[in-house]
Amino acid sequence: MTGSFINGMDVSFLDEIEAAGGTFTEDGSKEDLLVILRRSGVNSIRLRIWNEPPGGFCNLERTLLMAKRIKALGMHFLLDFHYSDSWADPAKQFKPKAWEKLSFDELAHAVGDYTTQVLTALQAQGTLPDMVQIGNEITPGMLWDDGKVDGEFDTPEQWKKFARLVKAGTAAAKAVDSSINVMIHIDRGGDLPASVAFYERFQEYGVEFDTIGLSFYPWWHGTLDDLRANLAKLATTFGKEINVVETAYPWTLAKGPIPEPIVHSSEQTHAGYPATPEGQAAYLRDFLQIIRDTPGGWGAGFYWWEPAWIPAKSEWSVGHDNNWANLTLFDYEGRKLPALDALLPV
Repeated sequence: MTGSFINGMDVSFLDEIEAAGGTFTEDGSKEDLLVILRRSGVNSIRLRIWNEPPGGFCNLERTLLMAKRIKALGMHFLLDFHYSDSWADPAKQFKPKAWEKLSFDELAHAVGDYTTQVLTALQAQGTLPDMVQIGNEITPGMLWDDGKVDGEFDTPEQWKKFARLVKAGTAAAKAVDSSINVMIHIDRGGDLPASVAFYERFQEYGVEFDTIGLSFYPWWHGTLDDLRANLAKLATTFGKEINVVETAYPWTLAKGPIPEPIVHSSEQTHAGYPATPEGQAAYLRDFLQIIRDTPGGWGAGFYWWEPAWIPAKSEWSVGHDNNWANLTLFDYEGRKLPALDALLPV
């Protein structure tokens, strides 16, 4: 999708929400969530994939079904390989259970083989992703401890191993279809020194990829000015497209049906953007403009993380409660919020 700005949404929970009876409405009418999103200016959908998740969602079988729906609407499709049976992020990058006893050489082969298996299955039904992530928020490495690179593991030997694992995934994706855009995703959207240092290391170890991916949540990663500075430096240093592939912002701080929301205090919000539907919409408009203003036109787009994770049930396959439902673009009853209209042309 080079040259087209990505207005993306990660709706990986949608399959599970619908199975629990959750529904979505726009202007009082119930509608397929993907249809509402597309009509609201969304042009890309991101899905995560886990190897063998205990809950039975976000696996290959369910991904194949969701991919058909995405492509039937003519939307761009980003597939996020976690290379884990559950969440992979800066706090945890655990191997799939089936890979735990593999030697390092076998592990590298497993990354390539699994990537090939997933992509050829999607290709066979005509729903090949347009873009893939080789790992999710891999700032500290992936497939710990073999590919771990933070703390005491921050050594040249560990970086070499980490790079080899990533290269196995990127090579497999490009072998299935060389036009697949490969993204490398870290979590440091507002941390300029750490972001530059990470991608410089990948340059040093010869990791080839197409798109820089960042997560940016104000309560964790800094201010919009921090994001602006990071985007500018990454653009001028590396000359690659940059996608802020995860963001979100609260539309309320009222607890509602959420047991323990991640964002629950005004101290966690960004100055100038109250936790209201209007404040959320203002945040998204200004956030989008910052990406569009990235030097050289390298700001390629964004994805809102789980804009539709409404509290449709109390127990989720991921093993914890929904702590995100005040960071969505739909209210607790699944009604579209004003922020989504920020994607439409003025």
